[in-house]
Amino acid sequence: MRPLALALALLAAGALTAPAHANDLRLHTTSCSMHTDYDLDVQSDGLHFIREAGAPRQVFMHDGRLQVDGRPLPVGPADAVRLRQYEAQVRALVPEVAGIAREGVGIGFDALTTVAATFAEGPAERERITRDLNGQRERALTEIQQNIGSGHWRRTGLDQMLDDSLGDAMSTLVGTAVERATKAALSGDPSQVQALQARTDQLEKTVGQAVDAHADRLGKRADALCPQLVALDTLQRQFTFRLPDGAPLSLMQLEREHGQGNGVAVVQ
Repeated sequence: MRPLALALALLAAGALTAPAHANDLRLHTTSCSMHTDYDLDVQSDGLHFIREAGAPRQVFMHDGRLQVDGRPLPVGPADAVRLRQYEAQVRALVPEVAGIAREGVGIGFDALTTVAATFAEGPAERERITRDLNGQRERALTEIQQNIGSGHWRRTGLDQMLDDSLGDAMSTLVGTAVERATKAALSGDPSQVQALQARTDQLEKTVGQAVDAHADRLGKRADALCPQLVALDTLQRQFTFRLPDGAPLSLMQLEREHGQGNGVAVVQ
């Protein structure tokens, strides 16, 4: 069961996986990746980029205007157009990332529920396990909605939440599976152990096939974000204004996967 459990846990995280560095938020697909060390708040009055260390600490962007660490930064007409496009791209990207996270959680919890229910003994235990997993699913979806779903993109908040919710769900699943395995082993009846192993093998195959199909669809949805990430990177590279220290503005960094040309990835 361990390989299946790990696969489900990874799948439920979807395109949103643990950051490569403690202060790094990464969006990763099979085609490309983009990361930032800023937290992002998408609000009606504009985009707020904030980080704890580094310069600039705060960047505000709205309707072609820019503020850096609380002070207006003059930009020319061409850059104002690019800033509006950048803001529009980010506003379109955030709900898509939230949707991918929701879909990944749904796929993962559907699979976990199938596995756990299969190992339950009787309707009462099956109902209890399903109720627990449904509650954990709803809490995960609520967390997504309160964070990235509401325009609050945090460097560590979402991946930690997914880790916690999946950890709770996996505990529910593993506890049930271990209980069945222990009971079979203590029975002294080899046929019970063999039957449990056969059921586990068949379940892994069946659920794995279902998960693979959903994962392919989810992967394509994540890969579809690549052009948007490339567009953001292109706009950022085209900014002609400079920060007070003479450096270009760098809010997000694109990492093109080898051999992908202009492909991009999703955030981790």
